Amino acid sequence: MKSVALHLGVLVLLVAAQFVLPPYHANNLSRILVLAVFAMGYNIAFGYSGLLSLGHALLFAAGMYGAGMLVHHAGTAALPALLIGTLAGGIMAALVGLLALRTAGVSFMIVTLMFAQVGFLTILYFNDVTGGDEGIALTALQRQFIGLDLTQDAPRFWVALVLFAVALAANLALVRSRFGRVMLAMRENEERSRMLGFNPYTVKLQILVISGLFSGAAGAAYALLFGYVGGSFASVQYSILPMLYVLLGGAATVLGPLLGAGLMFYLIDFASGLTSAYLMVVGAALVALVLFAPKGILGTIRERWLPWLP
Repeated sequence: MKSVALHLGVLVLLVAAQFVLPPYHANNLSRILVLAVFAMGYNIAFGYSGLLSLGHALLFAAGMYGAGMLVHHAGTAALPALLIGTLAGGIMAALVGLLALRTAGVSFMIVTLMFAQVGFLTILYFNDVTGGDEGIALTALQRQFIGLDLTQDAPRFWVALVLFAVALAANLALVRSRFGRVMLAMRENEERSRMLGFNPYTVKLQILVISGLFSGAAGAAYALLFGYVGGSFASVQYSILPMLYVLLGGAATVLGPLLGAGLMFYLIDFASGLTSAYLMVVGAALVALVLFAPKGILGTIRERWLPWLP
């Protein structure tokens, strides 16, 4: 009950924030919520299951292009485009996993990175359809979502919040389920899990598909909420960012992705206003994190003070 109350309290605070934050920060909050859903997907694979991937940008882009190109080229309504984009992320994760999961450790990381780079180069190659480097800008008419105009700040926030709330509830239910315990067992001792009758390949493939669904939903929502589909979102940067969010907020914690996405977003925003070498500031913050809170902020809090924190 404590964990449920905590997560409901976070949602209430997010609702309250919409009414008290200035427009600039309220708009940033919408972006952070979508990126937090992306980080949740990464956390399911990495934090709870130990699958260190550098290819999640491909899953994010699959959702983004799956929704964006349908809306732009086929005139599909935003809601079915969002659902199809979510499925595109899951399908792409399954296709990558079928091959990448034949490796492990560093090899798995490299193979997922290679798949992501292939996806990025494919987007650039078929620029007549994908927009290449320039991307695709969605019109206001294409961004109508069940009667809501997503070019406006308030509707954009409420859609982002509903997406985040659904993802949060699904994530919490997943990690508290029997399959969630299997994920943790697979991370801690794969051979013992095999002895208990679980097939690591099958379980990891299922984990990657679930992770891909979260990532695809985030990518599709990003396209519709902010009206842009671009190849830069398939670059290696968007494979590294969710890892940073998870490490900062706390791997294998449900709220860690939200905290990490928010802190990293504003850290980059603040540092880029001071210097063009803002990544040095980000790097220094990560070094400090590794030294003083190696399990991330919420991971350290759970270890020291709140053992019930999911």
